[in-house]
Amino acid sequence: MPRVVVPLSAPEAADPSRFGAKAANLAALVQAGLPVPAGFCVDARAYRIQLSALGLEESARGVFSSEDRPCARRCALETKLGLMQGAIVPEVREALLSAWRSIAGEGRPGVVRSSALVEDRAGSSFAGQFQSYLELESDEDFLTAVRACWAALWSTRALRYMATHGLDCADTAMAILIQRLVPAGAAGGGLSRTASGEMLVNAAPGLGAAVAQGEVVPDRYVLDRAGRVKESALAQKYHALSCAHGRRAFSRALFGAPCLDAEQLAELALLMHKCEEIVGGPAEIEWARDDTGISLLQARPLAVATAQVPDEIWLKHPGLNGHPSGIGWGEGRARVVNCECELERVGPGEVLVTTVAGPALSEILPHVSAVVAEQGGSTSHLASLARERGVPMVLGVLDATRRIPDGSTVAVDGVSGVVRWMQ
Repeated sequence: MPRVVVPLSAPEAADPSRFGAKAANLAALVQAGLPVPAGFCVDARAYRIQLSALGLEESARGVFSSEDRPCARRCALETKLGLMQGAIVPEVREALLSAWRSIAGEGRPGVVRSSALVEDRAGSSFAGQFQSYLELESDEDFLTAVRACWAALWSTRALRYMATHGLDCADTAMAILIQRLVPAGAAGGGLSRTASGEMLVNAAPGLGAAVAQGEVVPDRYVLDRAGRVKESALAQKYHALSCAHGRRAFSRALFGAPCLDAEQLAELALLMHKCEEIVGGPAEIEWARDDTGISLLQARPLAVATAQVPDEIWLKHPGLNGHPSGIGWGEGRARVVNCECELERVGPGEVLVTTVAGPALSEILPHVSAVVAEQGGSTSHLASLARERGVPMVLGVLDATRRIPDGSTVAVDGVSGVVRWMQ
């Protein structure tokens, strides 16, 4: 019988049908000699064993097979809570703890990350739709994180995403990554190829979650194919001041110093070239840098779009620059929203202008013509989802919610990163 938990360095770990594309891609990077944090892959079979042992298979099958929506919601909730609260099957628990204790615990922090069988594929990245848990130390916290990753397959956000892609949760499963935490001084993402043929790196201080979640405007470095810096801009950090009646105020400041130097950027360019060879084309990566150097945390296929030449009429109107998602051109009426609780104001075909570009906005992407946000960068999870759906998006646009009039006609160039509006 195949092992339930295998090292990332094992040849079998590169099998996406067992461990999901996220883990399989990382295993391929390890086998190519690229820097990846030490860790293990948990076979999706462990999830299926757990689902069966808890008697949840019927509930799982009822989510998309039932035409009764309240019944479907009950089935999803029953499945999610069962996986979250149920005791892990002893043989699976033993294998999990053995792997965990070999790389983490007792003061050595570790990481648990989802690697669903449907995740990180071309056309369905599921960016930000599942769960990752950082800085875990105890056995108890580790096992809770494992159960939470299994349960995340049945979250409302994931179910809606799957429904839009014609997928059924009952037909797939959740594999898991267990890795040593990189105590990063800086982290971020990278695009191996932009629409103009260049390379792009985003970076911010810390573990990188703020970049992925769109909570900061990260450092932006544009590189040529040889890894030389062509453009750079410092990151901006935001602090929430208050939230009343659905409106949140922010103060902003520069982080003060670049996260990466020219040598480190050249190294990232080289790593992205190698990732292209492994994923078979343009690649999107996540990375982290500590005192020992740069580590790769993820690599997945990247869709690259061609630029659209705007009508001359738009060039006569005021514009703002930001971080492009890398795809599309969209026009529509601006709907300025300052908080997620105001999203119901956004109508079909409108251009959403907002502050935070978090994964929660993924649910509105199918209905808008474009998105503009004051926070976030080109390698955030929401930017990945926008590329996947062909929705133009420009992030990190300073003062967008104050300068773009609500109800004005807006054009969003998701390739060049320019937003213009008619006054």
